[in-house]
Amino acid sequence: MTELNTLYDSNYSAWATQTAELLRAGRFAELDIEHLLIELSDMSKSERDELESRLLILISHLLKWEYQYQTLSERWREFKGDSWQRTIIEQRKRLKRRLLKSPGLKAIVNEVIAEVYSDAVDLAHKETHLPMTTFPVNCPYQLAQLLDDNYYPEAGYTTP
Repeated sequence: MTELNTLYDSNYSAWATQTAELLRAGRFAELDIEHLLIELSDMSKSERDELESRLLILISHLLKWEYQYQTLSERWREFKGDSWQRTIIEQRKRLKRRLLKSPGLKAIVNEVIAEVYSDAVDLAHKETHLPMTTFPVNCPYQLAQLLDDNYYPEAGYTTP
C-alpha cells in the first residue's frame, strides 16, 4: 500500500490535493488508481442522482400545474400557483446549471426523463389525489419544454 493509498483513508482532502498535483505533473504511475476510480464513479452517480431528483420534482410540478391547477378554487389557485411556479423556476435553474457544469449528462437526460416519469406521476398522484389514469403513460414534455422558462402546460384536466 502506497503513502497515497493510506492518505485516502486518513486525510481525504490531502489525498485529493496530492492526486490533482500528480495528475497536473503527469506523474500517473504514482496515482492511487483504485481510489481515484472509486471517486470518479461516485461523482458520476452523484451527478446522475441530482439530475434524477431535479427532473422528478420538475415533472411532478408540471403535471400538477396541468392536471390540477384549474380544478382548484380561486383562493387555492393563488397559493398553489405561486408555490408551484417557484418550484418550477428553481428546478429549471438548477437543471440548466447542472447540465452546463456536466455536459456529459446531456447524453443521458432523455433516458433519465423516461426513468423518473413514473415516479413523477406517482408523486403528482399522491399530492393531488387525482387518479393515476389522469396522467399520460409517457412523459408529455420534451427536454426543451422542461428547460423553457416560459413553458407552462395548459390545463389538460377533464372530468371523467
